[in-house]
Amino acid sequence: MGLIVSLLVLSFLIFFHELGHFLAARLFGVRVERFSIGFGKVVASKRVGETEYALSAIPLGGYVKMKGQDDSDPTKISYDPDSYSVKPPWQRILILLAGPFFNFMLAFFLYYAIALMGANALEPTIGVVQPGSPAAEAGIRKGDRIVAIDDEPVRVWEDLSEKIRASHGAIDLIVERNGTLVPMTVVPRTLEAKNIFGETVQRRMVGIGPAGDVTKVAYGPLQGFGYAWKKTVESSKLILLSVEKLIEGVVPAKEMGGVIAIVQVTAEASQHGLVALFALTALISVNLGVLNLLPIPALDGGHIIFTLYEMIFRRPLNEEIVYRLTLGGWALLLSLMAFTIYNDIARITNG
Repeated sequence: MGLIVSLLVLSFLIFFHELGHFLAARLFGVRVERFSIGFGKVVASKRVGETEYALSAIPLGGYVKMKGQDDSDPTKISYDPDSYSVKPPWQRILILLAGPFFNFMLAFFLYYAIALMGANALEPTIGVVQPGSPAAEAGIRKGDRIVAIDDEPVRVWEDLSEKIRASHGAIDLIVERNGTLVPMTVVPRTLEAKNIFGETVQRRMVGIGPAGDVTKVAYGPLQGFGYAWKKTVESSKLILLSVEKLIEGVVPAKEMGGVIAIVQVTAEASQHGLVALFALTALISVNLGVLNLLPIPALDGGHIIFTLYEMIFRRPLNEEIVYRLTLGGWALLLSLMAFTIYNDIARITNG
């Protein structure tokens, strides 16, 4: 069942991305010849109007084939009025941006649904107090629950962490202990810690860790918009930072995962309820949006770079150069796909 759910999720994400391109293309009068979920040989199709809607054999992506635009052969250009290639550059850029935009929009809606259903979060209950730490010196104990910092309420552990990191000087806490509220003052210290990429960073800390208790935090309809926006932006920054750390070599290439990892993790998330599945789907959707904007030929970002060149220099890039760059882009993408699948298989075989 988990495998079926993960394949449905992946197909839906692809569909939603391509739907963005499709709707933008139709808005600007571009004829869409094929809307396909998957690559390779078409296994099922139905023509509606001018567009063939297809399901293809390799469910690792999808595409919208517009008249006058062909990634397999960029030199195939049509000059008919309903062709992509004759549209003004700004319209072509909007068509290209529409796919990633739909990914971000889908993530926003999923996070908004999570906010209304109740987001999973760690309770601000102390599970660990480091000996000799500012928290220990202030008298904080294991089992205490932080309810406020500097007169601002604390709902979840993330609130606590953010307020400590952003603090300057001493902070005033209200601690709930055995049903009694106890005021305390703690002076955080700037200490070395490891971030999620394993790098050593300087961070203000008080020397506590969570107990691991999970709670659901529900938001109202208006608060939910703020939560959804915050999570979408945070997810986007995380993906961009991950790409940066990968390029810098901070994150080893063996940590890269591919479609098998996506299917596996999504299947696991589906076993933990709708909130967990929505959260992972939103993160994957943001991932697709960000990665498609990278300036790699054959991706939306690469096409945007080509079109920006045309806007700036008032002429399109040489067809031969576009063709060779696109072939190089496809070679890079296929190599990355093969490499990540190899990583996935190696992880599975190594347990």
